[in-house]
Amino acid sequence: MNLPNVLTLLRIFVVPLLVAALVQQGAWLPWPFHDHNLLALSIFLFAAFTDILDGYLARRWKQVTTVGTLLDPIADKLLISAALISLVQVNRLPGWIAILIVAREFAVSGLRSIAAAEGYTIKASELGKTKTFMQVVAISLVLLSTSFPDLEPYARWSMWAVVVFAIVSAVDYFSKFWRKVDDQIKLRGRQELLELERQNRRAARLARREQRLRAKAEAASTSKA
Repeated sequence: MNLPNVLTLLRIFVVPLLVAALVQQGAWLPWPFHDHNLLALSIFLFAAFTDILDGYLARRWKQVTTVGTLLDPIADKLLISAALISLVQVNRLPGWIAILIVAREFAVSGLRSIAAAEGYTIKASELGKTKTFMQVVAISLVLLSTSFPDLEPYARWSMWAVVVFAIVSAVDYFSKFWRKVDDQIKLRGRQELLELERQNRRAARLARREQRLRAKAEAASTSKA
């Protein structure tokens, strides 16, 4: 278990703390976290920082592992989904925005899984990376706007930007997936046609060989008679 993987697991473990800080508004908190939203923001930014740090360390130390590759996107989606759903529960975010963003994450994950099963990888696009950055900024602004109402317009517009980037990047992923699948289907079709032609030629050779053997057998029986 290397440090990047530990940071990824830590990001997963702080998700319940983030949800509790957002939802349990009536609980008492010690100084300096008298404001639940500021506590939630601190936890969220800490988790987002671990996302940046574990990727950087894994590449720098050449510690990219299968476990880390599998857990990292799960941790990211769990963190964002938990934050969005909690904001919906405390009436800081419309439910349809959370549903759209979470559904997009599941759809893209499904596409990547299907693509991996077919033997190719759909890498994260620049739109997807921008969307992830915008999500962190937008959720942070929504949390801050609860304590500082002057930030409300910025939080609203940043969340709209997340929705736009989520839709555009999802279309980009779907187009890449469709091109890959289309090319794969065409290649598979050509391979099946070549295999069918080989089978037909093999069957034709076998049929000719049987005819020659049958002709020899008939000739031999005639000469004996």
